[in-house]
Formats: sequence, C-alpha cells, structure tokens
Amino acid sequence: MPNQFDDGRFRFALGIEDTFIPQVQSGRRALDEYDLTQHYWLWREDLDLAADTGATVLRYGLPWYRLNPMPSRFVWDWTDRVVDRLAELGFEVIVDLMHYGTPLWLDNEFLNRDYPKRVAEYAYRVAERYGDRLTAWTPLNEPQINAMYCGETGLWPPYLRGDDGFLQVLRALCEGIVRSQDAIRDATGDTATFVHVEAMLRYVEAGGSRSDRVALLQQRRFLALDLVTGRVDDGHPLSGYLSQHGITDQELAWFRDHTAQPDVLGINHYPVWGTEEHFVDDDGKTGMRLRNDWTQGLEELIRLFAERYGLPILLSETSVAGKSEQRIAWLDDSVALLRSLREEGIDVVGYTWWPLFDVIEWQYREALTPVSEHVIPMGLYNLEPDDVGIFQRVHTPAVDHFRTLTTAGLPDRTPTRERSRS
Repeated sequence: MPNQFDDGRFRFALGIEDTFIPQVQSGRRALDEYDLTQHYWLWREDLDLAADTGATVLRYGLPWYRLNPMPSRFVWDWTDRVVDRLAELGFEVIVDLMHYGTPLWLDNEFLNRDYPKRVAEYAYRVAERYGDRLTAWTPLNEPQINAMYCGETGLWPPYLRGDDGFLQVLRALCEGIVRSQDAIRDATGDTATFVHVEAMLRYVEAGGSRSDRVALLQQRRFLALDLVTGRVDDGHPLSGYLSQHGITDQELAWFRDHTAQPDVLGINHYPVWGTEEHFVDDDGKTGMRLRNDWTQGLEELIRLFAERYGLPILLSETSVAGKSEQRIAWLDDSVALLRSLREEGIDVVGYTWWPLFDVIEWQYREALTPVSEHVIPMGLYNLEPDDVGIFQRVHTPAVDHFRTLTTAGLPDRTPTRERSRS
C-alpha cells in the first residue's frame, strides 16, 4: 500500500488548533477553536500565512458536527472552498478527521451504540468527496486524551469518571478508528496514507506507595495503538486491567480480527520551560511538574515508540507557551534533536509546530470570562484582539525563524521502500 512519507524527505508541518466540543450545559460553554479564534471567517488569510512560513505539510481538522448537522445529512460549502485553497497552495494535508467532539444529534456521544458506524460514515463521505486531493488521514487525534477527558475525569461528554469510564470510551474510540480507516480505504481505492496520532505523556512516582498506578499509566499510554493494531491478547500487560473494568474477551477478539495499521506514527509532545512530566502521589492523584532536561523527554518518547512499533515517526504536534524567544529556543533545540535522531538512523519523517497561531485554553469552557482572557501564547503568530474584537494574527520573530528552518531543511535519507529492499 502507498505511503507518501516513505520517500526519504523530511517535512516541516504546521497545524491549526481544532478542538471541537459543541455540547453545552449549565456552567459549560461550547469549545470550538475555529469559532473562538475566528478561523471560520479568516480561514483564507490563515492558510496564506501558513504557506508563507515555508511549511509544506498542514495538519488540518474538519468540524464533524458542522459538516454533518443531522443524521446522514452533510453540508460541504465551507469545506469545498477550504479544500480548493489548500490544493492551490500545494500543501500535503494530513486530514484531522476527529479532534475530540461528536455532532449534537448523537445522543450520549461516544457511548451511543452507533458511534463507530456514524463516524465511519462521516469518514467515508469526506474521503469520497476529497480523496483525489487529500491523501493522508488521521482517523482520530489523541485517543488517550479523548478517553481521559470524556471517560475518566468527566470534563467532556459523556462525562464519565474512573477506569470503567475511561475504557468504555476508549473501546468505542478504537472501534471508530478501525471502521473509519476501512471506510477511507474503501472510498479512496486503497490509495490513502494513515497517520495515527497519540499524545505522549511521561509518568513518574511522587511518593513511595503508588508504583502500581504509575506502572499502569505507563502501559496505558500504548493501549489505543495496541488495540487498533491487534496487539492485545491474554499476554498483554493490561489484560487483567481490561477484564476488571468490563472489557470482554469478545471485544478484544474483535480488535484482533479487525485492525487498523498505521503507515506513520504521529506523536504529540509539549514541553514547558523545562520538560513536563505527570506524577502520581501517595493518594493516587495525578498532577504535573517540571523537569529541566528540555529535549530529553521528547527524545525518550521518540525512541520508545519507534522501537515498540517499528514505524516512521512524525512529530505531529509540538510547541512551547511563552515569549517569542522561548518558542525560538524550543524550535532550535527540538529540530536539532530530530536531525540527530535521523543521522542515527531513526526514521523521523517530519516536524509539526502546533499551532500556527495562539490557541484558546480548554478551561474557557468552564469559565465565564471573555475569550480574549483565555489566549495561550504558543503560536508562531500571536492572537491580539483589535478595537472591535477581531483577533489579529500578529507576526512574531518565531515566524521568521521557522521559515529559516524550513528553507534550510534537513538532509534527505534513503527512502524507506529502498531500504526495505536492501
């Protein structure tokens, strides 16, 4: 099967934050990043800004709830214009089909028994319409984070909590990934490239009595990828955990019989000023703290996932929040790391700065304050509201620095397909 990323070239990519949680309830507002950052109205200008940086790849999300506002009804006018412009600009697009949220009409969201079939229908219809121009696909972004927020912490619909909830949501997400990938392949005549994207979290122990929970969370990072690639059997380290929390042998057998094999593994990693790591304290609570090793965490994760899955690695999201000089420092150090790993022989195929412009923090959803108070400065462009509330995309030195890196590029390597023959 084709894989457009196995040609030996290193790609610089960008993304536009595209979290879509449209459901509202008391104390919770809709969280649609395209709406909040005004990308629905400024999309043409935004795509032109992305092209001007020298990036050749764009991870670009589609709002399922807007494209599919009623069961089996699809509205294409906005995306038709966007896809036309993406083609004019010559981007290689990695379609981010699912970035957390479901349509408003899908009762109980991921717990709806028809969710896997409905998301596959959506995938098929998008691929059928645009598969001649959009050739790389991410069926679902960050299944682990999706399951945590929707099933474990109760922050997003369907608001479940605990390990039972986490696994109920994750099982549905993973079935949706498998069915979506099959649907895309059917719609495109088996010409699609699949980039599976997962969040990379590091877990350590903060006290002295929670080593069991830390070990569980360390293994759980792999669970979505292991499920969709058919790796979970009786010998899997989490087989007991799955059984204890309601995942049946029949469900696991289904995943072994129906797999979704990625062509490229995308990993998302965000440092702060010092590397982020998640810790578990003596009470079993998870928090976050800083380490001062900067790129070491990213290197550990790339090596870990490259060895475990034997796939080409795309750094599919990274950036750092802070002043422009901090963003430039992370650009330099993280790109230098990928250069070193490629020279060593690790098949790292690309680097994605996410986002092109600043994002709205997810806490906006539970707040009452204006959107302008929830901007996180982590884009190449800053978002600054003008006198009438329009978010201006403000050029920063990070734009020019990113362009310098894309112009210089990284050396090509022998294409994967040729190495496999030797």
